Amino acid sequence: MNNTKPDFDAIVVGAGFAGMYMLYRLRARGMRVRVFETGTSVGGTWYWNRYPGARVDTETMFYSYQFSEELQQEWDWPERYPAQEDLAAYARHVADRFELWPDIQFETRVEATAWDDDANLWTVETDDGARLTASFCIMATGCLSAVNYPEIEGLDDFAGETYHTAHWPDGGADFTGKRVAVIGTGSSGVQSIPVIAAQAGHLHVFQRTANYVMPAHNRPMAPDEVAEIKANYSALRAKAKRSFSGNYFPVAGPSALAVSEEERNREYEVRWAMGGLAIMATYADFQTSDAANETASEFIRNKIRAIVKNPEVAELLAPKQLFLCKRLCVGTDYFETYNRDNVTLVDISDTEIDRITPEGVLVDGEFYPVDVLVLATGFDAVTGALKRIDIRGVNGLTLRDKWADGPKTYLGLSISGFPNMFTITGPGSPSVLTNMIPSIEQHVEWISGCIEHMRKHELGRIEAEVTAETDWVNHVNDIGDKTLRATCQSWYFGSNIPGKPRVILPYAGGFPAYAKKCDMVADGGYSGFSLR
Repeated sequence: MNNTKPDFDAIVVGAGFAGMYMLYRLRARGMRVRVFETGTSVGGTWYWNRYPGARVDTETMFYSYQFSEELQQEWDWPERYPAQEDLAAYARHVADRFELWPDIQFETRVEATAWDDDANLWTVETDDGARLTASFCIMATGCLSAVNYPEIEGLDDFAGETYHTAHWPDGGADFTGKRVAVIGTGSSGVQSIPVIAAQAGHLHVFQRTANYVMPAHNRPMAPDEVAEIKANYSALRAKAKRSFSGNYFPVAGPSALAVSEEERNREYEVRWAMGGLAIMATYADFQTSDAANETASEFIRNKIRAIVKNPEVAELLAPKQLFLCKRLCVGTDYFETYNRDNVTLVDISDTEIDRITPEGVLVDGEFYPVDVLVLATGFDAVTGALKRIDIRGVNGLTLRDKWADGPKTYLGLSISGFPNMFTITGPGSPSVLTNMIPSIEQHVEWISGCIEHMRKHELGRIEAEVTAETDWVNHVNDIGDKTLRATCQSWYFGSNIPGKPRVILPYAGGFPAYAKKCDMVADGGYSGFSLR
């Protein structure tokens, strides 16, 4: 063990759901922990994403912590899919209940971290000039936190108001009577567009790629429903953990092609009525069979055609790519919004936006005057937040250089050349292909167990072995390439960021298989790691 006394046993970067739980687990083991958070409060994603209509697309019975039975029983969710403000309130309640606030330093950005191989310590530098040391550096920076500002000529010249959905002003924005342009139709666009349209004088939606959108069918939670969930939490959680995505949805059958068209469409109607993400699990071969996938794809396209009154607009909104190739969106009255007289869909699939002028948007020679720009352009997902920090490992190796051709990790948890650093829901773990909260809890519990093992055996250094890392990266890529996700351009592969290497970022083999692998590694004395 190293005898140099660090400022902290562990430094955690980020106070979202991952950072809060990591703090709780390490502190329970008697460790001295400091969490650094750029924002002014806890919540991560649900602190920053305050755009109108923002809400979770996973049902709350599953999108919440399960490590504390008391917490599960005392917290009441108001809706099936709670809004951002409810999720932010939940995060604050967790920080209150477990007295996390004193160990979190807010309004502080971590700018650099450097490994000292002689002392077995990380030095962490923050934007206020502080330099602090820790035995462990744990990145809880989030998969969707590095904001992607589009590279559009003239964007900085726009004279009106400009907002990004991921950096929404705390006091909100007023669109009453204004001419608004929304650029982007991913999850944040899908959720915000109906709300903005209801306020705006006129809304122009600039769409590059049409997305599959399921209706949320959101509703208040009835008291008897809440009571039943609370009485059966442990069984519900167990079902979710056994499911591919960490969400429990019953699977209708192994193949969409093994049943008649009538039976298949009847099942799809049931899933449409259920709303949310339930349709993802209808048949087990959606990710492996083009023909099976196309049955669900065309079902949803036909729903769009039935909802949108203008046939030309309906066809523009009907996705061309296969269902689940990109992230499935969940919305409320999204397609219905295009029936409004004050909404215009602008197709930019075959032509880029020429430029932004001080007064509006120019596309293919046509000018659209606007007062407000809303950028719903997403994130540099999974790797972006990590690469924006100057992280230096053994012999000064930078993470940016290590990942120049794509991310390399062992289990999405650890990186060769960067000892004693862990990444919660990092690239190569299921993360964004699953319910994030169970994935976060599984990672945090694995990391805290690993550190406990090291302390028990007086070990001061752990590092992923190059061979184990390489084998895992190859496994992640092999599985990803066998799915239909590899057939289109999506942020799962980094395709939304110019110049980003095109490799699959999350592990596509499912939550149960991944968790089993992590358990096997730990049970084998942390096989694939070098400890000393």
